[in-house]
Amino acid sequence: MRRPAPVAESAALAVLLLLGTACGSRLPESDFGNRSTPTPQGGTAPIRVGIITSATSPVGGSAFTGPRDGAKAYFDRLNARGGIDGRRVEVRLCDDGGSGIGNNECVHRLVDEDKVVALVATTALDYAGADRVSHARVPDIGGQPIGPAYDTYPHLYGIYGSLAPRNGKPGWDGKLYGGTEVYRYFKRVQGARTAAVVSYNQSASAAYARLVTQGLKAEGYKVVTEQVDFALPNFRAAAADLKDQGADLVFDAIDTHGNAQLCKAMDDVGAEVIAKVTNVQNWTSTVPEDYKDAPRCRNALWATGSSRDYEDTGDPAVREFRDATKGLSSHSQWQVEGWAAAMWFTDAAKSCAGGGVTRACVDGFMNRGEPYTADGLLVPVMYERLSEPPKTRRACLSVARWEDGQGWVSQGDMNSTCFEVPQLSYRP
Repeated sequence: MRRPAPVAESAALAVLLLLGTACGSRLPESDFGNRSTPTPQGGTAPIRVGIITSATSPVGGSAFTGPRDGAKAYFDRLNARGGIDGRRVEVRLCDDGGSGIGNNECVHRLVDEDKVVALVATTALDYAGADRVSHARVPDIGGQPIGPAYDTYPHLYGIYGSLAPRNGKPGWDGKLYGGTEVYRYFKRVQGARTAAVVSYNQSASAAYARLVTQGLKAEGYKVVTEQVDFALPNFRAAAADLKDQGADLVFDAIDTHGNAQLCKAMDDVGAEVIAKVTNVQNWTSTVPEDYKDAPRCRNALWATGSSRDYEDTGDPAVREFRDATKGLSSHSQWQVEGWAAAMWFTDAAKSCAGGGVTRACVDGFMNRGEPYTADGLLVPVMYERLSEPPKTRRACLSVARWEDGQGWVSQGDMNSTCFEVPQLSYRP
């Protein structure tokens, strides 16, 4: 059964993005030039879906586009094969600029004006329009949980599932819960005992580091904390200390640029670890460029997540994804998850084809209470509404290690790399 995102993963992206985010901007007027009448629900008219992406967010033009690109590739292939019951899927894209204002404008445009049947693969820095989407009863399928929206509102279905009541408040009384399976894996399977957590002396970074430390200590690790100055970070000193302390693992609460600097410093001082652990957003084919100055640390990079490694071309579902996306300049795990989100919507729409593809019918499919795997690309995803948070949960994870010349190499099968772990609370 699919677990909620672990404490470290579920908070990681939102916190790290805060490190590089300034004020957002409004949508450019050019984004409002493609409006038309609502999609009819019957006959052979296209089935209209929307994809909201913070493509031009302050954290960089490519930070959020993976899910969008994966979903679009899926729909392009679907349409080339005849669509859904003979109907094309018409994809409406909206860039919210990474701001709450822009996000609300995207929601208004897609939900109220374009009358999309559903949103798919939402990847928004500030999902300010989530309440509006839920109020309109528009299913939002397979979005990335950068904030707490997918554990807060009904009709929103993030790519990783949820057990929360989703009654308008995050989680249970404002608290979210996640497991410690990532830490359990490295302790039990890789033999790690001492973990370093590197953060900035900045509030969001420090808060995330405390969450990671909490999870590591729950799994019995000795934890070494390293904090560097946000403006003038001395990564060499941090690297030297974690080497002296005998760290087996390195987790971090710093941005991508800082990670590259930390890795270079680790190489410079000769710090060798079992794993330098990163998250699913950094599970990409651009590792050689991102870590070009740190070959030893680069080959100690490990990534964990809840979807099948995009390099695992022995799997037929991965092979189809790779074939459909061979024209992209790079590949990433977020693309796989966007592809899976589009597949999820398609399966929902196919279940409605006889009586009309409507928001209500698609939402009914999403609420049917059965696990979903996207042809094995996802660890089984569940959406339930539990009145109380679980104290423990069986959790499975996908693990890969970077190796020069081979890319990301899967470490065992994600459906059998599973642990019964405690669920720890935190506030989003």
